[in-house]
Amino acid sequence: MRDFRAALLLLAGIGCGGATGAESNAASGGAPSAGGSIATGGATNGTGGTESSGGAASAKLVAKAVAAGALYACALLADDTVRCWGINRFGQLGNGTTTDSSVPVTVLGITSATAVAAGPYHTCAVSKGGKVQCWGANPAGQLGNGTTTNSFVPVTVSGITSATTVTVGDNHTCSVLTDSTVQCWGDNSSGELGNGTTTTSSVPVMVSGITNVSNIAAGEYHTCAVLTDGMVQCWGDNTFGELGDGTTTTSSVPVMVSGITSATVTAGGAHTCAILTGGTVQCWGYDGYGELGNGTTTSSSVPVSVSGIASATNIAAGAYHTCAVLTDGTVQCWGGNGYGELGNGATTNSSVPVTVSGITSATAVTAGLDYTCALMPSGSIQCWGYNDSGQLGDGTTVNSSVPVTVTGF
Repeated sequence: MRDFRAALLLLAGIGCGGATGAESNAASGGAPSAGGSIATGGATNGTGGTESSGGAASAKLVAKAVAAGALYACALLADDTVRCWGINRFGQLGNGTTTDSSVPVTVLGITSATAVAAGPYHTCAVSKGGKVQCWGANPAGQLGNGTTTNSFVPVTVSGITSATTVTVGDNHTCSVLTDSTVQCWGDNSSGELGNGTTTTSSVPVMVSGITNVSNIAAGEYHTCAVLTDGMVQCWGDNTFGELGDGTTTTSSVPVMVSGITSATVTAGGAHTCAILTGGTVQCWGYDGYGELGNGTTTSSSVPVSVSGIASATNIAAGAYHTCAVLTDGTVQCWGGNGYGELGNGATTNSSVPVTVSGITSATAVTAGLDYTCALMPSGSIQCWGYNDSGQLGDGTTVNSSVPVTVTGF
């Protein structure tokens, strides 16, 4: 398994300083390291305030979805445009620059988006017409336009005209089509494209053997899908059991997750979680920071039950932590917490869920590398945790262990 944080920081060109809390060392077994804090204060506020034409303060923004990348986030707005904030080394904010921004900036050329997904280095959106556009880093062809050239503005994925949703992994991307099949593109060194090969592709390829997919999630080097009958299948890297089939054998074709029927699935760095019928949650894969939520730090190749959650409606897995929205609108998180990403005012890891401070009406949650964001009914967004590149969106680069409001929303 690759060192997710170290690789990210190296590619981002950001120096590692002293580690924070329990995330300073990799756990046993070669797990992805959560160590190495990034020096704060280095992010550039690309706008100096809420973005608008002519430099004046814009009207209040209203979000209908939010997606966390590794060190940046994006929101789908009520007017079907997309705005992003945080690190922008590879153009993943989509505004034609590589300047970080601690407040939201507009993605160029996106005017009819229906979904948005963010990864470590690239971002993708689905339009109302069913096409997919991506922007940011492209060394493995994860932008899907037949090239390996980075793009600071959206480019159209080749050959996809009927997408319903999109998900973004480390260097790969997958989309569900209207016929309930899945196509993926980008890096395939661990079989994360699911087509029975380990050949990287800069254009979409069909995932083998699944034709009835309802939703999908990409992790660092693996991908999982919920089928219309509620069964879950995963493919790609399986070093820590993140495919959930009881083995640690990597697979380039989908394998069945053991013993669950799910409504939705989410994939983190090297772990996966699903909401089951009735609102309980089960997770599997890497557990070095307690991200499986069962009171241990023992990785599992089969699903284990998250302690104390019986009414989850929405879930998101970050690199080393997981969060869920409950039916009462509160949010609970578990796992790594070296930067306050669990949102409970502390920086102590927790292998069982803890309640995020001050949030009582969330509708959705998303998790990145050591930070988390939640969508509110009003269309505002609150974020907490790591903020070295302005990924909390509050106009600062100051970490916060409790939620802060994204500027302009």
